[in-house]
Amino acid sequence: MTEITSIRPLAAVLVSAVAVVPILASRDRPNVREAWTVLAALAKFGLVASMVPAVLAGDVYATKLGQFVPYVEFTLRADALGLLFAFLASTLWVVTSFYSIGYMRGLDEGHQTRYFAAFAASVSSAVGVAFASNLVVLYVFYELLTVATYPLVAHDGTDEARAAGRKYLAYTFGGGVAVLAGTLLVVYLTGTTTFTAGGIAALANADPTLARAAFALLVTGFGVKAALMPLHSWLPDAMVAPTPVSGLLHAVAVVKSGVFGVARVLLDVFGIDLVAALDVGTLLAVVAAFTLVTASVIALRQDNLKRRLAFSTVSQLSYIVLGVAVGASAAGGDAARWALIGGLLHIPAHAFMKLTLFFCAGAIHVETHTDDISDMAGIGRRMPLTMGAFAVAAAGMAGIPMVAGFVSKYYLLIGTVATGDVVFTTALLLSGVLNIAYFWPVVYTAFFETAEDSDEKPLVSGVFGGRFARGARTDGGHADDHGPFERRAANGAESTWFMLGPILFAAAGSVALGVVPDAAVFLQIVREAVSTATAMGVAG
Repeated sequence: MTEITSIRPLAAVLVSAVAVVPILASRDRPNVREAWTVLAALAKFGLVASMVPAVLAGDVYATKLGQFVPYVEFTLRADALGLLFAFLASTLWVVTSFYSIGYMRGLDEGHQTRYFAAFAASVSSAVGVAFASNLVVLYVFYELLTVATYPLVAHDGTDEARAAGRKYLAYTFGGGVAVLAGTLLVVYLTGTTTFTAGGIAALANADPTLARAAFALLVTGFGVKAALMPLHSWLPDAMVAPTPVSGLLHAVAVVKSGVFGVARVLLDVFGIDLVAALDVGTLLAVVAAFTLVTASVIALRQDNLKRRLAFSTVSQLSYIVLGVAVGASAAGGDAARWALIGGLLHIPAHAFMKLTLFFCAGAIHVETHTDDISDMAGIGRRMPLTMGAFAVAAAGMAGIPMVAGFVSKYYLLIGTVATGDVVFTTALLLSGVLNIAYFWPVVYTAFFETAEDSDEKPLVSGVFGGRFARGARTDGGHADDHGPFERRAANGAESTWFMLGPILFAAAGSVALGVVPDAAVFLQIVREAVSTATAMGVAG
Protein backbone atom coordinates (compact mmCIF):
# COMPACT_ATOMS: atom_id res chain seq x y z
CA MET A 1 0.00 0.00 0.00
CA THR A 2 1.31 3.42 -1.00
CA GLU A 3 0.25 6.68 0.62
CA ILE A 4 -0.06 9.38 -2.03
CA THR A 5 0.32 12.92 -0.75
CA SER A 6 -2.30 14.96 -2.59
CA ILE A 7 -4.54 17.99 -2.25
CA ARG A 8 -7.48 16.03 -3.66
CA PRO A 9 -9.04 14.85 -0.35
CA LEU A 10 -9.01 18.43 0.96
CA ALA A 11 -10.31 19.83 -2.33
CA ALA A 12 -13.13 17.29 -2.35
CA VAL A 13 -14.19 18.44 1.11
CA LEU A 14 -13.85 22.17 0.43
CA VAL A 15 -15.39 22.53 -3.02
CA SER A 16 -18.97 22.52 -1.81
CA ALA A 17 -18.12 24.58 1.28
CA VAL A 18 -16.57 27.25 -0.94
CA ALA A 19 -19.66 27.13 -3.16
CA VAL A 20 -21.76 28.34 -0.22
CA VAL A 21 -20.43 31.89 -0.81
CA PRO A 22 -21.53 32.30 -4.46
CA ILE A 23 -24.79 30.49 -3.70
CA LEU A 24 -25.60 33.08 -1.02
CA ALA A 25 -24.38 35.91 -3.25
CA SER A 26 -26.78 34.78 -6.00
CA ARG A 27 -29.84 35.14 -3.79
CA ASP A 28 -31.64 37.37 -6.30
CA ARG A 29 -30.69 35.28 -9.32
CA PRO A 30 -32.06 31.76 -8.78
CA ASN A 31 -30.79 30.38 -12.08
CA VAL A 32 -27.25 31.47 -11.23
CA ARG A 33 -27.62 30.17 -7.68
CA GLU A 34 -28.65 26.75 -8.89
CA ALA A 35 -25.92 26.74 -11.53
CA TRP A 36 -23.39 27.15 -8.70
CA THR A 37 -25.05 24.28 -6.87
CA VAL A 38 -24.78 21.94 -9.86
CA LEU A 39 -21.22 23.02 -10.72
CA ALA A 40 -20.06 22.39 -7.16
CA ALA A 41 -21.75 18.98 -7.15
CA LEU A 42 -20.10 17.99 -10.43
CA ALA A 43 -16.69 19.24 -9.25
CA LYS A 44 -16.94 17.27 -6.01
CA PHE A 45 -17.97 14.14 -7.87
CA GLY A 46 -15.06 14.54 -10.30
CA LEU A 47 -12.52 14.98 -7.49
CA VAL A 48 -13.76 11.96 -5.57
CA ALA A 49 -14.07 9.79 -8.68
CA SER A 50 -10.50 10.63 -9.71
CA MET A 51 -9.23 8.81 -6.60
CA VAL A 52 -11.11 5.57 -7.24
CA PRO A 53 -8.57 3.77 -9.52
CA ALA A 54 -5.61 4.19 -7.17
CA VAL A 55 -7.64 3.27 -4.08
CA LEU A 56 -8.88 0.10 -5.80
CA ALA A 57 -5.23 -0.72 -6.43
CA GLY A 58 -4.62 -0.56 -2.67
CA ASP A 59 -3.24 2.98 -2.39
CA VAL A 60 -4.55 5.85 -0.26
CA TYR A 61 -4.57 9.63 -0.78
CA ALA A 62 -3.66 11.94 2.10
CA THR A 63 -3.71 15.69 2.69
CA LYS A 64 -1.62 16.55 5.76
CA LEU A 65 -2.28 19.95 7.33
CA GLY A 66 -0.17 19.68 10.47
CA GLN A 67 -1.06 19.38 14.13
CA PHE A 68 -4.71 20.02 14.91
CA VAL A 69 -4.60 19.71 18.70
CA PRO A 70 -1.77 18.27 20.81
CA TYR A 71 -0.90 14.76 19.61
CA VAL A 72 -3.50 14.88 16.83
CA GLU A 73 -2.65 15.55 13.18
CA PHE A 74 -5.26 17.18 10.95
CA THR A 75 -5.05 14.78 8.04
CA LEU A 76 -7.65 13.90 5.45
CA ARG A 77 -7.14 10.40 4.15
CA ALA A 78 -9.01 8.66 1.32
CA ASP A 79 -8.82 4.91 1.88
CA ALA A 80 -11.28 2.31 0.57
CA LEU A 81 -13.77 2.62 3.43
CA GLY A 82 -13.74 6.42 3.32
CA LEU A 83 -13.99 6.48 -0.46
CA LEU A 84 -17.07 4.24 -0.30
CA PHE A 85 -18.95 6.90 1.69
CA ALA A 86 -17.50 9.89 -0.18
CA PHE A 87 -18.15 8.45 -3.63
CA LEU A 88 -21.73 7.63 -2.66
CA ALA A 89 -22.37 11.10 -1.19
CA SER A 90 -20.82 12.94 -4.13
CA THR A 91 -22.66 10.83 -6.71
CA LEU A 92 -26.05 11.26 -5.14
CA TRP A 93 -25.52 14.96 -4.41
CA VAL A 94 -25.41 15.58 -8.16
CA VAL A 95 -28.74 13.78 -8.56
CA THR A 96 -30.31 15.46 -5.54
CA SER A 97 -29.22 18.90 -6.75
CA PHE A 98 -31.32 18.57 -9.90
CA TYR A 99 -34.21 17.08 -7.97
CA SER A 100 -34.08 19.93 -5.44
CA ILE A 101 -34.49 22.48 -8.22
CA GLY A 102 -37.67 20.82 -9.42
CA TYR A 103 -39.04 20.26 -5.92
CA MET A 104 -38.31 23.69 -4.44
CA ARG A 105 -39.58 25.54 -7.48
CA GLY A 106 -42.52 23.21 -7.92
CA LEU A 107 -43.80 24.09 -4.45
CA ASP A 108 -42.56 27.68 -4.63
CA GLU A 109 -40.77 27.11 -1.33
CA GLY A 110 -39.44 30.04 0.64
CA HIS A 111 -35.82 30.51 1.73
CA GLN A 112 -34.48 28.57 -1.24
CA THR A 113 -31.08 30.25 -1.09
CA ARG A 114 -30.63 29.20 2.53
CA TYR A 115 -31.71 25.70 1.56
CA PHE A 116 -29.13 25.30 -1.23
CA ALA A 117 -26.37 26.84 0.90
CA ALA A 118 -27.09 24.51 3.84
CA PHE A 119 -27.28 21.55 1.48
CA ALA A 120 -23.81 22.34 0.10
CA ALA A 121 -22.38 22.72 3.60
CA SER A 122 -23.95 19.42 4.65
CA VAL A 123 -22.39 17.43 1.83
CA SER A 124 -19.03 19.09 2.51
CA SER A 125 -19.26 17.92 6.13
CA ALA A 126 -20.26 14.41 5.04
CA VAL A 127 -17.20 14.06 2.82
CA GLY A 128 -15.11 15.38 5.73
CA VAL A 129 -16.51 12.54 7.84
CA ALA A 130 -15.57 10.09 5.08
CA PHE A 131 -11.97 11.29 4.76
CA ALA A 132 -11.21 11.86 8.46
CA SER A 133 -7.99 10.09 9.40
CA ASN A 134 -8.64 9.88 13.14
CA LEU A 135 -11.41 10.08 15.72
CA VAL A 136 -10.84 13.76 16.52
CA VAL A 137 -11.14 14.93 12.90
CA LEU A 138 -14.13 12.62 12.47
CA TYR A 139 -15.76 14.15 15.55
CA VAL A 140 -15.27 17.69 14.22
CA PHE A 141 -16.93 16.95 10.87
CA TYR A 142 -19.59 14.82 12.58
CA GLU A 143 -20.65 17.83 14.63
CA LEU A 144 -20.39 20.20 11.67
CA LEU A 145 -22.79 17.92 9.82
CA THR A 146 -25.32 18.37 12.61
CA VAL A 147 -24.98 22.16 12.47
CA ALA A 148 -25.25 22.26 8.67
CA THR A 149 -28.33 20.06 8.50
CA TYR A 150 -30.31 21.77 11.25
CA PRO A 151 -31.57 24.60 8.96
CA LEU A 152 -32.76 21.93 6.54
CA VAL A 153 -34.71 20.00 9.16
CA ALA A 154 -36.35 23.20 10.46
CA HIS A 155 -36.69 24.70 6.96
CA ASP A 156 -40.47 25.16 6.97
CA GLY A 157 -40.35 27.36 10.06
CA THR A 158 -43.56 25.94 11.51
CA ASP A 159 -43.89 24.99 15.17
CA GLU A 160 -43.71 21.35 14.15
CA ALA A 161 -40.54 21.95 12.12
CA ARG A 162 -38.88 23.89 14.94
CA ALA A 163 -39.76 21.17 17.43
CA ALA A 164 -38.33 18.53 15.11
CA GLY A 165 -35.18 20.64 14.69
CA ARG A 166 -34.73 20.99 18.45
CA LYS A 167 -35.18 17.25 18.93
CA TYR A 168 -32.70 16.59 16.14
CA LEU A 169 -30.12 18.83 17.81
CA ALA A 170 -30.69 17.32 21.25
CA TYR A 171 -30.23 13.77 20.00
CA THR A 172 -27.33 14.34 17.64
CA PHE A 173 -25.38 16.69 19.90
CA GLY A 174 -25.94 14.21 22.70
CA GLY A 175 -24.49 11.53 20.46
CA GLY A 176 -21.58 13.84 19.72
CA VAL A 177 -20.83 14.14 23.43
CA ALA A 178 -20.69 10.36 23.68
CA VAL A 179 -18.31 10.22 20.67
CA LEU A 180 -16.07 12.84 22.29
CA ALA A 181 -16.02 10.97 25.59
CA GLY A 182 -15.16 7.72 23.84
CA THR A 183 -12.44 9.47 21.85
CA LEU A 184 -10.86 10.88 25.03
CA LEU A 185 -10.92 7.45 26.60
CA VAL A 186 -9.19 5.95 23.55
CA VAL A 187 -6.53 8.67 23.81
CA TYR A 188 -6.08 7.85 27.50
CA LEU A 189 -5.70 4.15 26.77
CA THR A 190 -3.51 4.34 23.66
CA GLY A 191 -2.13 7.87 23.21
CA THR A 192 -3.55 8.05 19.68
CA THR A 193 -6.83 8.25 17.78
CA THR A 194 -5.48 7.50 14.29
CA PHE A 195 -7.44 4.95 12.30
CA THR A 196 -5.34 1.86 11.65
CA ALA A 197 -6.23 -1.11 9.45
CA GLY A 198 -6.81 -3.97 11.87
CA GLY A 199 -7.32 -1.60 14.80
CA ILE A 200 -5.13 0.48 17.12
CA ALA A 201 -2.62 -2.05 18.45
CA ALA A 202 -2.30 -0.53 21.93
CA LEU A 203 -5.99 -1.12 22.64
CA ALA A 204 -5.33 -4.84 22.78
CA ASN A 205 -3.13 -4.26 25.83
CA ALA A 206 -5.51 -1.85 27.56
CA ASP A 207 -7.74 -2.63 30.52
CA PRO A 208 -10.64 -4.66 29.03
CA THR A 209 -13.27 -2.87 31.11
CA LEU A 210 -12.09 0.55 29.96
CA ALA A 211 -11.79 -0.69 26.38
CA ARG A 212 -15.39 -1.91 26.50
CA ALA A 213 -16.46 1.44 27.94
CA ALA A 214 -14.75 3.28 25.06
CA PHE A 215 -16.44 0.97 22.59
CA ALA A 216 -19.85 1.54 24.18
CA LEU A 217 -19.45 5.34 24.15
CA LEU A 218 -18.34 5.48 20.54
CA VAL A 219 -20.97 3.08 19.23
CA THR A 220 -23.72 4.82 21.22
CA GLY A 221 -22.64 8.21 19.88
CA PHE A 222 -22.57 7.09 16.29
CA GLY A 223 -25.66 4.95 16.92
CA VAL A 224 -27.77 8.10 17.32
CA LYS A 225 -27.38 9.05 13.67
CA ALA A 226 -27.49 5.36 12.72
CA ALA A 227 -30.96 5.40 14.37
CA LEU A 228 -30.40 2.32 16.52
CA MET A 229 -33.26 1.81 18.93
CA PRO A 230 -33.95 3.42 21.36
CA LEU A 231 -32.00 6.34 19.87
CA HIS A 232 -34.11 6.57 16.71
CA SER A 233 -37.10 8.78 17.45
CA TRP A 234 -35.58 11.97 16.03
CA LEU A 235 -35.61 10.46 12.54
CA PRO A 236 -39.35 10.01 11.91
CA ASP A 237 -40.02 13.45 13.39
CA ALA A 238 -37.50 14.99 11.00
CA MET A 239 -39.80 14.02 8.11
CA VAL A 240 -41.39 17.45 8.44
CA ALA A 241 -38.45 18.70 6.35
CA PRO A 242 -38.69 19.07 2.54
CA THR A 243 -38.46 15.74 0.74
CA PRO A 244 -34.97 16.31 -0.74
CA VAL A 245 -33.81 16.89 2.85
CA SER A 246 -35.44 13.60 3.82
CA GLY A 247 -33.40 12.00 1.06
CA LEU A 248 -30.26 13.68 2.44
CA LEU A 249 -31.06 12.51 5.97
CA HIS A 250 -32.04 8.95 5.04
CA ALA A 251 -29.92 8.04 2.05
CA VAL A 252 -26.91 10.25 1.51
CA ALA A 253 -25.32 11.96 4.47
CA VAL A 254 -26.66 12.00 8.02
CA VAL A 255 -27.69 8.44 8.81
CA LYS A 256 -24.88 7.10 6.64
CA SER A 257 -22.38 9.09 8.72
CA GLY A 258 -23.70 7.16 11.73
CA VAL A 259 -23.27 3.69 10.25
CA PHE A 260 -19.96 4.78 8.74
CA GLY A 261 -18.77 5.84 12.19
CA VAL A 262 -19.78 2.46 13.61
CA ALA A 263 -17.83 0.72 10.83
CA ARG A 264 -14.74 2.86 11.52
CA VAL A 265 -14.87 1.99 15.22
CA LEU A 266 -15.18 -1.75 14.64
CA LEU A 267 -12.69 -2.05 11.79
CA ASP A 268 -10.10 0.70 12.28
CA VAL A 269 -10.18 1.57 15.99
CA PHE A 270 -10.75 -1.78 17.69
CA GLY A 271 -10.23 -4.17 14.78
CA ILE A 272 -11.97 -7.47 14.23
CA ASP A 273 -9.63 -9.48 16.49
CA LEU A 274 -10.18 -7.23 19.51
CA VAL A 275 -13.92 -6.95 18.87
CA ALA A 276 -14.09 -10.75 19.00
CA ALA A 277 -11.83 -10.96 22.07
CA LEU A 278 -13.86 -8.38 24.02
CA ASP A 279 -17.14 -9.99 22.82
CA VAL A 280 -18.69 -6.58 22.19
CA GLY A 281 -19.81 -7.18 18.61
CA THR A 282 -22.45 -9.73 19.56
CA LEU A 283 -24.35 -7.31 21.81
CA LEU A 284 -24.27 -4.68 19.06
CA ALA A 285 -25.61 -7.26 16.60
CA VAL A 286 -28.45 -8.08 19.00
CA VAL A 287 -29.42 -4.40 19.22
CA ALA A 288 -29.31 -4.16 15.42
CA ALA A 289 -31.45 -7.30 14.97
CA PHE A 290 -34.02 -5.98 17.45
CA THR A 291 -34.10 -2.63 15.65
CA LEU A 292 -34.51 -4.01 12.15
CA VAL A 293 -37.47 -6.20 13.14
CA THR A 294 -39.20 -3.74 15.49
CA ALA A 295 -38.93 -0.79 13.10
CA SER A 296 -40.41 -2.93 10.33
CA VAL A 297 -43.41 -3.74 12.53
CA ILE A 298 -43.91 -0.05 13.34
CA ALA A 299 -43.68 0.84 9.64
CA LEU A 300 -46.74 -1.33 8.99
CA ARG A 301 -48.87 1.07 11.04
CA GLN A 302 -47.86 4.29 9.26
CA ASP A 303 -50.31 5.73 6.73
CA ASN A 304 -48.20 8.79 5.97
CA LEU A 305 -45.83 7.68 3.22
CA LYS A 306 -42.78 9.59 4.44
CA ARG A 307 -43.17 8.26 7.99
CA ARG A 308 -43.46 4.70 6.65
CA LEU A 309 -40.25 5.31 4.72
CA ALA A 310 -38.66 6.78 7.85
CA PHE A 311 -39.25 3.65 9.92
CA SER A 312 -38.08 1.62 6.94
CA THR A 313 -34.82 3.56 7.14
CA VAL A 314 -34.48 2.78 10.85
CA SER A 315 -34.81 -0.89 9.97
CA GLN A 316 -32.55 -0.89 6.92
CA LEU A 317 -29.70 0.94 8.66
CA SER A 318 -29.55 -1.89 11.16
CA TYR A 319 -28.85 -4.33 8.33
CA ILE A 320 -25.58 -2.43 7.88
CA VAL A 321 -24.75 -2.42 11.59
CA LEU A 322 -25.68 -6.10 11.89
CA GLY A 323 -23.41 -7.09 9.01
CA VAL A 324 -20.43 -5.15 10.33
CA ALA A 325 -20.96 -6.40 13.90
CA VAL A 326 -21.32 -10.05 12.87
CA GLY A 327 -18.35 -9.80 10.50
CA ALA A 328 -16.12 -8.19 13.11
CA SER A 329 -17.16 -10.72 15.76
CA ALA A 330 -16.22 -13.59 13.43
CA ALA A 331 -12.59 -12.32 13.43
CA GLY A 332 -11.59 -13.48 9.96
CA GLY A 333 -12.45 -16.22 7.51
CA ASP A 334 -15.10 -16.41 4.81
CA ALA A 335 -17.95 -15.82 7.26
CA ALA A 336 -16.46 -12.51 8.36
CA ARG A 337 -15.84 -11.40 4.79
CA TRP A 338 -19.35 -12.26 3.62
CA ALA A 339 -21.03 -10.48 6.54
CA LEU A 340 -18.79 -7.43 6.17
CA ILE A 341 -19.34 -7.25 2.41
CA GLY A 342 -23.09 -7.50 2.93
CA GLY A 343 -23.13 -4.81 5.60
CA LEU A 344 -20.92 -2.34 3.75
CA LEU A 345 -22.53 -3.00 0.36
CA HIS A 346 -25.89 -2.19 1.88
CA ILE A 347 -24.65 1.39 2.39
CA PRO A 348 -24.85 2.25 -1.35
CA ALA A 349 -27.63 -0.27 -2.04
CA HIS A 350 -29.90 1.28 0.56
CA ALA A 351 -28.91 4.79 -0.54
CA PHE A 352 -29.98 4.32 -4.15
CA MET A 353 -33.19 2.51 -3.25
CA LYS A 354 -34.25 4.83 -0.42
CA LEU A 355 -33.42 7.94 -2.43
CA THR A 356 -35.67 6.60 -5.20
CA LEU A 357 -38.49 6.09 -2.73
CA PHE A 358 -38.20 9.55 -1.20
CA PHE A 359 -37.89 11.18 -4.60
CA CYS A 360 -41.12 9.44 -5.59
CA ALA A 361 -42.85 10.58 -2.40
CA GLY A 362 -41.74 14.14 -3.12
CA ALA A 363 -42.96 14.05 -6.70
CA ILE A 364 -46.34 12.77 -5.54
CA HIS A 365 -46.55 15.64 -3.05
CA VAL A 366 -45.58 18.28 -5.61
CA GLU A 367 -47.96 17.02 -8.29
CA THR A 368 -51.00 16.06 -6.18
CA HIS A 369 -50.41 17.32 -2.61
CA THR A 370 -51.09 13.76 -1.49
CA ASP A 371 -49.06 12.35 1.41
CA ASP A 372 -51.10 9.50 2.87
CA ILE A 373 -51.07 6.02 1.36
CA SER A 374 -54.82 5.64 1.89
CA ASP A 375 -55.33 8.60 -0.48
CA MET A 376 -53.26 7.19 -3.34
CA ALA A 377 -55.73 4.84 -5.00
CA GLY A 378 -55.12 4.90 -8.74
CA ILE A 379 -52.15 7.27 -8.63
CA GLY A 380 -50.16 4.76 -10.67
CA ARG A 381 -52.23 5.77 -13.70
CA ARG A 382 -51.50 9.44 -13.11
CA MET A 383 -47.77 8.92 -12.46
CA PRO A 384 -46.78 5.58 -14.05
CA LEU A 385 -43.02 6.21 -14.27
CA THR A 386 -42.84 7.56 -10.74
CA MET A 387 -44.81 4.71 -9.20
CA GLY A 388 -43.02 2.17 -11.41
CA ALA A 389 -39.71 3.39 -10.02
CA PHE A 390 -41.20 3.22 -6.52
CA ALA A 391 -42.19 -0.40 -7.10
CA VAL A 392 -38.70 -1.30 -8.28
CA ALA A 393 -37.01 0.29 -5.27
CA ALA A 394 -39.55 -1.23 -2.88
CA ALA A 395 -38.85 -4.68 -4.35
CA GLY A 396 -35.15 -4.11 -3.74
CA MET A 397 -35.75 -3.07 -0.14
CA ALA A 398 -37.56 -6.36 0.39
CA GLY A 399 -34.63 -8.29 -1.10
CA ILE A 400 -36.25 -9.29 -4.39
CA PRO A 401 -33.65 -10.45 -6.98
CA MET A 402 -32.45 -8.13 -9.75
CA VAL A 403 -32.37 -5.09 -7.45
CA ALA A 404 -29.54 -3.86 -5.20
CA GLY A 405 -31.04 -4.99 -1.91
CA PHE A 406 -30.96 -8.63 -2.94
CA VAL A 407 -27.18 -8.70 -3.38
CA SER A 408 -26.29 -7.04 -0.08
CA LYS A 409 -28.85 -9.09 1.86
CA TYR A 410 -27.66 -12.30 0.20
CA TYR A 411 -24.15 -11.65 1.52
CA LEU A 412 -25.62 -10.85 4.94
CA LEU A 413 -27.59 -14.08 5.00
CA ILE A 414 -24.72 -16.36 4.00
CA GLY A 415 -22.50 -14.54 6.50
CA THR A 416 -24.88 -15.14 9.41
CA VAL A 417 -25.50 -18.73 8.30
CA ALA A 418 -21.75 -19.39 8.07
CA THR A 419 -21.19 -18.05 11.58
CA GLY A 420 -24.05 -20.14 12.94
CA ASP A 421 -25.97 -17.08 14.14
CA VAL A 422 -29.44 -18.53 13.64
CA VAL A 423 -31.15 -15.72 15.54
CA PHE A 424 -29.66 -13.11 13.22
CA THR A 425 -30.51 -15.13 10.12
CA THR A 426 -34.09 -15.41 11.35
CA ALA A 427 -34.26 -11.67 12.01
CA LEU A 428 -33.07 -10.93 8.47
CA LEU A 429 -35.65 -13.27 6.92
CA LEU A 430 -38.47 -11.96 9.12
CA SER A 431 -37.62 -8.38 8.30
CA GLY A 432 -37.66 -9.24 4.59
CA VAL A 433 -41.22 -10.55 4.93
CA LEU A 434 -42.22 -7.42 6.85
CA ASN A 435 -40.67 -5.27 4.11
CA ILE A 436 -43.02 -6.86 1.61
CA ALA A 437 -45.91 -6.37 4.03
CA TYR A 438 -45.43 -2.62 4.36
CA PHE A 439 -44.36 -1.81 0.79
CA TRP A 440 -46.85 -3.96 -1.14
CA PRO A 441 -49.93 -1.98 0.02
CA VAL A 442 -48.42 1.18 -1.46
CA VAL A 443 -47.86 -0.49 -4.84
CA TYR A 444 -51.23 -2.24 -4.77
CA THR A 445 -53.09 0.95 -3.88
CA ALA A 446 -51.35 2.87 -6.66
CA PHE A 447 -51.84 0.36 -9.47
CA PHE A 448 -54.68 -1.98 -8.54
CA GLU A 449 -57.21 0.20 -6.78
CA THR A 450 -59.39 2.76 -8.51
CA ALA A 451 -59.81 6.40 -7.68
CA GLU A 452 -63.54 5.81 -7.07
CA ASP A 453 -62.58 3.86 -3.96
CA SER A 454 -61.24 7.03 -2.30
CA ASP A 455 -62.23 10.62 -1.68
CA GLU A 456 -61.28 13.12 -4.32
CA LYS A 457 -57.78 14.56 -4.19
CA PRO A 458 -57.00 18.12 -5.14
CA LEU A 459 -55.45 18.96 -8.46
CA VAL A 460 -52.63 21.43 -8.02
CA SER A 461 -50.84 23.80 -10.31
CA GLY A 462 -48.14 22.39 -12.51
CA VAL A 463 -44.45 22.59 -11.74
CA PHE A 464 -42.88 26.04 -12.17
CA GLY A 465 -46.27 27.75 -11.99
CA GLY A 466 -48.02 26.33 -15.02
CA ARG A 467 -51.08 28.27 -16.11
CA PHE A 468 -53.55 25.50 -15.52
CA ALA A 469 -53.81 22.81 -12.89
CA ARG A 470 -52.36 19.52 -14.05
CA GLY A 471 -55.13 17.49 -15.59
CA ALA A 472 -57.51 20.46 -15.74
CA ARG A 473 -59.39 21.08 -18.95
CA THR A 474 -59.53 24.50 -20.53
CA ASP A 475 -63.10 24.09 -21.82
CA GLY A 476 -64.68 24.21 -18.37
CA GLY A 477 -65.27 20.47 -18.22
CA HIS A 478 -64.11 18.05 -15.58
CA ALA A 479 -60.43 17.26 -15.36
CA ASP A 480 -61.03 13.53 -15.43
CA ASP A 481 -64.21 11.56 -15.81
CA HIS A 482 -62.63 8.64 -13.98
CA GLY A 483 -61.37 10.43 -10.87
CA PRO A 484 -58.67 12.86 -9.85
CA PHE A 485 -55.68 10.70 -10.83
CA GLU A 486 -56.14 10.65 -14.59
CA ARG A 487 -54.03 8.41 -16.79
CA ARG A 488 -50.94 10.07 -18.27
CA ALA A 489 -48.68 9.13 -21.13
CA ALA A 490 -45.38 7.62 -19.97
CA ASN A 491 -43.35 10.43 -21.50
CA GLY A 492 -42.48 12.60 -18.56
CA ALA A 493 -45.70 14.63 -18.63
CA GLU A 494 -46.43 13.37 -15.13
CA SER A 495 -43.78 15.70 -13.69
CA THR A 496 -40.93 17.99 -14.64
CA TRP A 497 -37.78 16.24 -15.78
CA PHE A 498 -35.88 18.02 -13.01
CA MET A 499 -37.67 15.57 -10.73
CA LEU A 500 -38.45 12.64 -12.98
CA GLY A 501 -34.88 12.36 -14.31
CA PRO A 502 -33.34 11.89 -10.84
CA ILE A 503 -36.06 9.40 -9.93
CA LEU A 504 -35.27 7.24 -12.95
CA PHE A 505 -31.51 7.60 -12.43
CA ALA A 506 -31.72 6.46 -8.81
CA ALA A 507 -34.00 3.57 -9.78
CA ALA A 508 -31.62 2.56 -12.58
CA GLY A 509 -28.73 2.64 -10.12
CA SER A 510 -30.69 0.33 -7.83
CA VAL A 511 -31.14 -2.14 -10.69
CA ALA A 512 -27.53 -1.87 -11.83
CA LEU A 513 -26.28 -2.74 -8.36
CA GLY A 514 -28.58 -5.76 -8.41
CA VAL A 515 -27.99 -7.02 -11.94
CA VAL A 516 -24.27 -6.40 -12.48
CA PRO A 517 -22.84 -6.12 -8.96
CA ASP A 518 -19.37 -7.28 -10.04
CA ALA A 519 -19.19 -4.47 -12.57
CA ALA A 520 -20.39 -1.86 -10.07
CA VAL A 521 -17.56 0.17 -8.63
CA PHE A 522 -19.21 0.23 -5.19
CA LEU A 523 -18.82 -3.53 -4.80
CA GLN A 524 -15.17 -3.27 -5.87
CA ILE A 525 -14.56 -0.58 -3.23
CA VAL A 526 -16.32 -2.67 -0.59
CA ARG A 527 -14.21 -5.71 -1.41
CA GLU A 528 -11.04 -3.64 -1.10
CA ALA A 529 -12.13 -2.26 2.26
CA VAL A 530 -13.05 -5.72 3.58
CA SER A 531 -9.86 -7.27 2.24
CA THR A 532 -7.80 -4.69 4.12
CA ALA A 533 -9.78 -5.06 7.35
CA THR A 534 -9.77 -8.86 7.43
CA ALA A 535 -6.19 -9.32 6.25
CA MET A 536 -4.81 -6.90 8.83
CA GLY A 537 -7.07 -8.28 11.51
CA VAL A 538 -5.95 -11.86 10.97
CA ALA A 539 -2.31 -10.85 10.66
CA GLY A 540 -2.56 -8.75 13.82
